[in-house]
Amino acid sequence: MTDKSSAMAQAYEIVSIQRAEPPPDGKGSHWYRYVIAFEGSNTMHGCRQGGLKAVTRAVEELVAQLNERQLSKPRRVHLVLMKKIHK
Repeated sequence: MTDKSSAMAQAYEIVSIQRAEPPPDGKGSHWYRYVIAFEGSNTMHGCRQGGLKAVTRAVEELVAQLNERQLSKPRRVHLVLMKKIHK
């Protein structure tokens, strides 16, 4: 049986972090492109400059913040109003 709260806590996951060319306005060297998946099918792509360890830590922190935000987001509730029965 899967715990729903732990599954929700991991809605965002790092798919990959790979060395990349600098973006068009990017200066310097050591750029990495990362991919983050949301619930498996949706992805986010980003670029970050720095060493592999620093970029990995920054992306892990981003994923942790996204997962925390996902847990604190209010959920929709479907309410069904029933007519009051008079006796």
